[in-house]
Amino acid sequence: MRRISKLTRVAVGVASLALAATACGGTSTDDGGSDSETKEKLGLAIAYDIGGKGDQSFNDAAYAGLEKAQKEFGYKTADVEPTEGETDADKQQRLESLAKQGYNPVVGVGFAYGPAMEAAAAKYPKTTFGIVDSVVEGDNVASLVFAEEQASYLAGVAAAKATKTNTVGFVGGVDIPLIHKFEAGYKQGVTDTNPKVKVISQYLTQTAEEGGFSSPDKGKAAAEGQIEKKADVLYAAAGLSGQGVIEAAAKAKVWAIGVDSDQYNQAALAAYKNSILTSALKDVGGAVYSMAKSVEDGKPLTGVQTFDLKVNGVGLAESNPEFSKIAGLSDAVAKAKEEIIDGTIKVKTE
Repeated sequence: MRRISKLTRVAVGVASLALAATACGGTSTDDGGSDSETKEKLGLAIAYDIGGKGDQSFNDAAYAGLEKAQKEFGYKTADVEPTEGETDADKQQRLESLAKQGYNPVVGVGFAYGPAMEAAAAKYPKTTFGIVDSVVEGDNVASLVFAEEQASYLAGVAAAKATKTNTVGFVGGVDIPLIHKFEAGYKQGVTDTNPKVKVISQYLTQTAEEGGFSSPDKGKAAAEGQIEKKADVLYAAAGLSGQGVIEAAAKAKVWAIGVDSDQYNQAALAAYKNSILTSALKDVGGAVYSMAKSVEDGKPLTGVQTFDLKVNGVGLAESNPEFSKIAGLSDAVAKAKEEIIDGTIKVKTE
């Protein structure tokens, strides 16, 4: 049964401090317990999705939650990068290594950790595990899922209000159900706002292994193709590949819409920030921090935790001053948000 979390969205900043830890490092006892009680206190550990830290989006949002937990609870944290071409067995070993060292909770950032987490959680029942963007059964597992389609709907409203050519674009990293949610919400928001606006959609790859979430060059090429077709607002749900979309938009002097983090405020994207109209926000950092706090408080989260507009788990950024200057945009977004929350608007996921 799905349970709706009433957690309040936690605003967290992204930093670039590298925290020590590797998947195979540390010491532990043979039975899977930690010897950290006699050494240093170990806390939250996260295992990154494809693209790793530095994507200015999904993974960096998770890191922000980890950094906040580290500062607040004063313990050692770990953040571990993925490896190219890794298997489920590799992911499982990574999660189990973190649990064996004594980190708690252990969070897998991304749906790809599903099978690995199910196995690792069963092997380490005293450790609390969390997974972002997937549902995994287990008494010691919290599934952190988001209403991406709701934030994407608001992005669609913004695109429909901002376009001058009546053509906008969507770039998805990988052709999978999770990214279909972004596309569905975006298209619906565009059409509900202005049925005359055309949406051009393109997916970069069919599988994550082909680099759909980790190839800015692929994102840039896709964006350039859409711009040639007169798209003047481009929304990318493509992880690290989205940086290429933003770069192409800036070069062509059209609008880009960021994803997951407020990309207007990302230092690595500062050269392109004036072209980032807004970002569809997904508070991965807040969810990760909430996991850590629940364990620290002795009341670990488990089951499905849903982060939507009602709990400010998703939203739309308004950091760019130009956002408020586009006629009717702020009011249209505020109205749409209210109607999604009260149920007047039912946002599609396909």
